[in-house]
Parts: sequence; C-alpha cells; structure tokens
Amino acid sequence: MRILLAEDDEVLSNGISKALRQCGFTVDHVASGSDADVAIASAPFDLAILDLGLPQMDGLQVLKRLRANGKRMPVLIVTARDGLGDRVSGLDLGADDYMTKPFDLPELEARVRALIRRSNYGAETEIVYGPVRMDTASRCITINGEAIEFSSRELAVFELLLQRPGRVVSKEQLLDHMYGFDQEVSQNAIEVLMHRLRKKIEQYGLSVRTIRGLGYLLENKE
Repeated sequence: MRILLAEDDEVLSNGISKALRQCGFTVDHVASGSDADVAIASAPFDLAILDLGLPQMDGLQVLKRLRANGKRMPVLIVTARDGLGDRVSGLDLGADDYMTKPFDLPELEARVRALIRRSNYGAETEIVYGPVRMDTASRCITINGEAIEFSSRELAVFELLLQRPGRVVSKEQLLDHMYGFDQEVSQNAIEVLMHRLRKKIEQYGLSVRTIRGLGYLLENKE
C-alpha cells in the first residue's frame, strides 16, 4: 500500500514516515501543496495524509483539486487547525477523516488502516482465498491457520495479488504500490520478491504464475 504524506514539519513527517513504513506501507513525502498536487497527478496512491497549512498551495486547495479531478483515494487531514469551520470545510471538500495536532502515532496508524480497509474491502475485515486468511486491520496473514511471516515488501506483493484473485497483476502495478519516488528499483527486483514469496506459499498449494508480457497471477492448486 502506497501513502502520500504532505507535511512541511520535518520532525513530524520523519516520525510519521518511519511509523508507517514499520507497518509495511510505502510512504512518499512532500513538503508543499504544489508538490502534493504534482505527486497525486503522477502516481497512484492508496491514501493521502494532508496537512492544511502547506506552503505554495493550501491543503484545502490540494484536496479540492484532487476531488475535482476524480481521485477517489481516502484523504486523512492532519492539522493544527482545530476550529469547527476548518473541520467542516475539510470534510465537505471530500476528506474522509480529520485529526488535530498533537496526536499519538498509534492512533494515526489505526485511522490509516481503517481508511484503507474501508476503501479496499468495504465492511469486510478479512480477505479469504483458498487456505489464506488476511486480517485487513492488523494485516496479518494465516495459511491453513498458521501465521506466516512476510517482509513488508513481500506482504505488499501478496496483498495486491489477494485483492485481485483470478486476475493478472502487472509488474507496473506492483512497482507503483511498493516503491516510492526516492527508491531505485532494479530490473529484477520484482522477480526476486516473487521467488521469495513462492518459496513461502507453494507448500500450501498456492502459486504465483508468470504470464509472459502481462504480469502475475495468484492460483490455488488445491
């Protein structure tokens, strides 16, 4: 899952980025409203965390342009503005949640998980595919009731495949969700991750088939 963080406070943005990356999310950080506007137009994100008091373009302007351009990703406003009018304006313009500073990082993480879960899975709290169960709140995965440990990138790959059972997931889709703007990606990065993922799931009758020229397909052989 890929998150855009638009926050001009360096200490706060570093703390949020570190916490979310430890939860297995890919985080792209920008420090101005204009950079946020460009980022939203150029890459797919699963969620945006948006400060209102951004330089160059106010956060409410970014939000208004985002919704006007048909972007439906969840938006969590994080701001020092705690007035009723600001909250109403943000929610009316299309924000999905609103937090005022200061706040505790565990609450931010929980709200991020809840917004992404509602966006991707509706009211469901689990993804079930064959012997696989994924808790969409904790992002923990069990296969045949056994908890399986995944690295953050292995989890990102597997989650995207689980979201699209019976459908091919392209390498471009995987790269977009797993890597940020500032990360160098080698040509065989996805293949290396797929190799590691296959080793973990093949014993359970699951496989990831390479569809040449198209992408990858998760299959349940049992």
